[in-house]
Amino acid sequence: LTMASHAESGVQRGIEALIKRDYDLALRVQAEDAVIDRFEVEVDDLAIRLLARAPKASNLRLITVAMKISQNLERVGDETTTIARRVQELCQEVPLKIDVDIPRLANLALQLLKNSLDAFVGQDAAAARALIPQDKEIDLLNKHIHRQLAEQMAADPETILRCLNVMVISKSLERIADHGKNVAEEVVYLCEAKDIRHSGAEDAVAVARGDVPGL
Repeated sequence: LTMASHAESGVQRGIEALIKRDYDLALRVQAEDAVIDRFEVEVDDLAIRLLARAPKASNLRLITVAMKISQNLERVGDETTTIARRVQELCQEVPLKIDVDIPRLANLALQLLKNSLDAFVGQDAAAARALIPQDKEIDLLNKHIHRQLAEQMAADPETILRCLNVMVISKSLERIADHGKNVAEEVVYLCEAKDIRHSGAEDAVAVARGDVPGL
């Protein structure tokens, strides 16, 4: 949970650096990824020692899920580092005169991550399941932002590099939401011993084959 707070804070401060065009803050955000990396190592080390004690099934799931959540949080840290690097580049250029809703995208992604972690703490599978569809809204917003930026690049080629930097930031936020969704799926596995990570794809194949009538 301490690792999660660092990951969430990093994303928030990365977007703050973008909005305020704060180069120094972006540098600090990038530097602090090392803290999250150390947390992943510590969680994995503890988990391995606990696994060596041959825990019962429910505890085994908790330990393995904790390791997977830790991995997702480390990747959130990696995406935050990407955002920070792009912000540093943007800070050295003239601001783009285009209104793309990066703050809303960041808020949606962070809320999904936070709520997924809350579901983990409460071991609430129903809450976790309810969060998973929210990733679709975030995907659509990311695509909308990319379309806006593509139109801007076509209209004004001099903005291409700046637009590409913002596109990367938008994609990183979309990936952070993906990690939040992954956490929610792990909570369902923890609580129900059911792996739902690829159930959507499996349902689609079953429908195509006619194996699941009524869907």
